[in-house]
Amino acid sequence: MFRTQVTFIDACRAAGVHHLIKLSGLNAGRETTFVFSNMHKRIEEHLRGSGMAWTSLRPTGFMQEYIFEAPSIVNDGSLYLALDNIKLSPVDLMDVGKVGFQLLRDGGYHGEVLPMTGPDLLSMADVAQHLSTATGRKVRYVPISPLERWRALVAAGIPTEVADALDKQVHERLQGGSESTIELSTHKRFNVLPTSFSQFAERHAMDFGAGQ
Repeated sequence: MFRTQVTFIDACRAAGVHHLIKLSGLNAGRETTFVFSNMHKRIEEHLRGSGMAWTSLRPTGFMQEYIFEAPSIVNDGSLYLALDNIKLSPVDLMDVGKVGFQLLRDGGYHGEVLPMTGPDLLSMADVAQHLSTATGRKVRYVPISPLERWRALVAAGIPTEVADALDKQVHERLQGGSESTIELSTHKRFNVLPTSFSQFAERHAMDFGAGQ
C-alpha cells in the first residue's frame, strides 16, 4: 500500500494535479503499532510534502468488515472475536463513499483532516444482537483470546504477516482509543445521515444467513 500510493502521489504531482484526496484511517494521526495505520500515516506525510493541496478522509473500521465473519455466523450462529467487552464505533463504507464523492465533485477542504465513525458505540454482544434481529436467527458473541484469533486466521489461509498485523490491531483496540469514540462532524458537514449498525445489518441480512 505504501509503495503504490506514494507512487500514485508522485505521478499526480508530475501530471500537474492540484488537489489530491487521501482515503486514510482514523488512527493515522497518532502513534500506533498497527502496520496499516502506520502506512497511512507515512503516506499522509509524503502527500503533505508533495506541494499539492490535500485532504485526508479518515474513517474508522468499516461495518463491512463484519461480513468477513459471516461463515461462522451462518454455520453455527456465532461471532468469534478477540475483543472482550470493548466498544467500537464502526462506520458504514457507504457513508464514507458519499463524503468522498462530494469531495471529488466539489473540491475544497484543502489541508483538512476529516474523521468519520459510526453513530453508536457497540460491544461485540451488541453487534451480535443487531445481527440476530436483522436475520431472525440467534447470533451469539463468543469472546476468544488474541492467540486463538491469530491461529484461526492463519488456519483460514491468511498470510502470517497479515495475521500478525491484525493481532496488533486487536491489542490496540482492547486499550480503547479513537475507535472507541463517536465523531460525526464530517457526516454533519457533508449532510450525510449516519448509518446505524442496525440499518447495515438489515441491508446485509442475507449475507448473515437470513432465511436459512
